Amino acid sequence: MLRDVGLTPTIQRLAVLEWLSQTREHPTADQVLVAVQKKFPSISRATVYNTLDALTKAGMVLRLSVDPAVARYDADLVPHAHFRCRVCQKVYDIDVKHGKPIDVRADGHLVESVRTYAYGVCSSCRKKDGSLLLASDQTKESETPSSPVPPPTNQAKSDQPKESKTRSASAPPPSDRNESFQKKELQTPSSSGPPNDSEEVQNA
Repeated sequence: MLRDVGLTPTIQRLAVLEWLSQTREHPTADQVLVAVQKKFPSISRATVYNTLDALTKAGMVLRLSVDPAVARYDADLVPHAHFRCRVCQKVYDIDVKHGKPIDVRADGHLVESVRTYAYGVCSSCRKKDGSLLLASDQTKESETPSSPVPPPTNQAKSDQPKESKTRSASAPPPSDRNESFQKKELQTPSSSGPPNDSEEVQNA
């Protein structure tokens, strides 16, 4: 496979490519270094970085930018999407079944690869922390009552006093009674006596 893409099959390249093909962790370059050093302790950091760069340019390995802090690598070349958990920082493979595929000749361009990155909270972290629910889950829980409430019956409506709904036709509404009372006070002269001199001057 390495010869087919123009690379010399060295022991270091074979070790890196073999380990990447067997893992699903989407490791960083440092994680690849630690894993390969268990079998080849003499391999250096520069060798691993150069090997990953050569494998990426040759199309044998994918360099993922799903993590904004560091590049990750994937030897699975089958088209698929990646999901990164914001809690545990792990990257997972996910299937994207919805949406139309992009035309390989979109707008006259030749599309050679499509990368899809999704972000959120993985299922493992959601199981550990019950507060990490989807918005739809929270909506369903808020809409579900804790105990069933019986619907109102006609008997409950008939028990309400009818007097509170029926107003006496002879009595005016409260606002009308207040206005008529205020007008009556203004029209009725004071029974305490004739107005004094100061009041006559003001009236004049």
